[in-house]
Formats: sequence, C-alpha cells, structure tokens
Amino acid sequence: MQWRHFSQLVGLSALWGASFLFLRITSPQLGPHVLAATRIGLATLTLAVIMATLRHRWPWRHWRELSLLGALSVAVPFLLYAWAALKLPAGYSALLNSSAVAFGTLASAWMKEDRLTARKMIGCALGFAGVALIVRLGPVEPTPEILLAALACLTAAACYGLSAPLMKRATGHIEPLAIAAGIHLASLAMVLPGAAWTWPQARWSVEAAAVVALLGVLTSGLAFWLNLRVLRHVSAVAAITPAFMIPVFGVTWGHLFLGEPLGSGIWAGGALILAATALVTGFNPVRALWDAAAARP
Repeated sequence: MQWRHFSQLVGLSALWGASFLFLRITSPQLGPHVLAATRIGLATLTLAVIMATLRHRWPWRHWRELSLLGALSVAVPFLLYAWAALKLPAGYSALLNSSAVAFGTLASAWMKEDRLTARKMIGCALGFAGVALIVRLGPVEPTPEILLAALACLTAAACYGLSAPLMKRATGHIEPLAIAAGIHLASLAMVLPGAAWTWPQARWSVEAAAVVALLGVLTSGLAFWLNLRVLRHVSAVAAITPAFMIPVFGVTWGHLFLGEPLGSGIWAGGALILAATALVTGFNPVRALWDAAAARP
C-alpha cells in the first residue's frame, strides 16, 4: 500500500464517520425507507452526472453481478443502519460497524482473495480494542428493540464484509465509476417500493434535506467511487479497514461541532487503531515516514 492509498482510506473514514450522526438525526424525521431511497437516489444522480461528463458507458451487461453487489453493499446496509438509528445511539452503530473488518477478513480468505494470517487476526483484535476505548459506551438497557437494532447493525456489517472480496473481483473487469453508478442504480430499484409506501409519513425540513444531500452526494456517491478506485490497488481487507477508523472521526466531529467531550481513551484507542490498520493492511505509516525522511538528501 502507498501513502496516497492510505490517506484516501483515512479520508473515507472521515466522511463515513459523520454518516452515523447524520442517520441518527434524519431517520426519525424521514423514516428508514425514505431516507435510504433519497440517499441512494442522490448518489445515483451524482454518479450519473460524472459518468456523462467523463463519457463512461453504463455496465448494463453486468447487471446481475452489480445487483448482487448493490444489495450487499448499499441497499441492505443503508436500510438496516437507518432503521437501527431509530433505536440505537450513533456510537453503538459505529462500533458495531467496525466488525465489517472481521467479516471481510474471513470472507476474503474463504473466497481465496486474501490469506488469513495471524498478523491480520491480531490486527482485527487490536482494532476492536481501540474502538472500544474511544467510544467508551455506557450501559444500555438490553430491551428487545435495542437487541434487534444491534443485530441489524451486525447484519449490515456482515453484508459489507461479504461484499468486499466480490467488489475486488469486479474491479478487475469493470471500471470503478461504472461499478459505483451501477450498484447505486440497482439499489435504488430495490428500495423505491418501500419509500413510496412510507413517503406520506416523512417529515421534511431544511435540516433533513441538507443532511440527506450530504449523505447522498458525499458519503455515498463520491465516497463509494473513491473507495473502489483504492480497491483496485489494495486488498479487499485493506479497503474495508476504514471501519476501524470511523469511530475515531465520529468522536472528533462530535467534539468539534457539538461540543461533546473527548473520552479519556481517545489517544490510547487511536494508537491501537493505527497499529491495527498497519497489521491488517501491511502498511506502516510510521515506517513510511521514517524511510521518506531518510531518503531526503
């Protein structure tokens, strides 16, 4: 992995770290189905404009493959996380989302896209420990609704993990932009019926519209395209490691924009997450900086 790929993954973590807060704000107002459909629709429109501008062709002959990828990486997770946001605090959802790395590691090994090594397993364990230190979640009463919401988040994370090696295979014969546009278009067709049914109950506001626009254009359309571009050059497991860093940025954005206090575990947890990312991806940013400094005259 190169520095630019690592920095792009960090940038994706920053974008996706804000998404759980956005979901918590908008899902009670719009409902999960309307929120997911509007988010996916805006992402599809954004990617379609880019496709037209760059004169890329739509990958119609790969519609079966892209429909499966869309269900696993967009339609099902977006709906499940939006539904979980009705009951579960944003921090819990972000923490549970980090299990996507473990699911992706196992799925990649099962599909022979990557090797399951002790280093990667240790990295997964360190990542979970770091996330737990940062989020520092308080006790939540384990009601049936809370447990179902947690199960929804774990199912969404499993979908992300399973889609990672399949997405890696797709980048071998389809352009990243075409994949991103295709999976969002297929996902939009999947979620539109539910959105149409629940549309009358949605309570739109300027705040909700602005937040959904950010979710659709930035954290979905552009972010998926960037992630697929990186995926062409790194392993499927490496491309999914932003799930470890997402809670870091979730806490940071809360501190900067909402005045939420930083937990005492932010620094130790951040160090563990950096170590976990280095172990899982094989890229050591500290060593890369050292080598770059040593190479200067």
